[in-house]
Amino acid sequence: MINFFSKYKFIFYLSNFILILLYLFPGSLLGCYLYDDCKSQPQITPDFIVSTNHLYAFVVLSILGYLTFKKSTQFIFLSFYLIFLSIILEILHYFIPERSFEFSDLFGNLAGVIIVIFIFYFFKKNENFKN
Repeated sequence: MINFFSKYKFIFYLSNFILILLYLFPGSLLGCYLYDDCKSQPQITPDFIVSTNHLYAFVVLSILGYLTFKKSTQFIFLSFYLIFLSIILEILHYFIPERSFEFSDLFGNLAGVIIVIFIFYFFKKNENFKN
């Protein structure tokens, strides 16, 4: 399974493109499609402290990234890229009409990335310990 992702990096790049498109669209593309209302955002599960939609999006993107790029130098670069992307995309909501910056969204983005970083770091460390 891991070879599949590292072989087909376009899956990670395509998921990046789709996430950025959904993030930077003024309004909600998913709301336009599902509800015929571009101002309505679909909610997967209720928010707690962080935005769960953002958490899920960045967990999926991070998992795809770490399955795609397995080397340790790529791991560090990808970690910085995902953290930087999560912050920049949320800051850009200041400037996009019909979008707004929210700390719960930013924390959801960062939590999604950090959770996956810890999981993959734990697996990578255990893999090195066994060898």
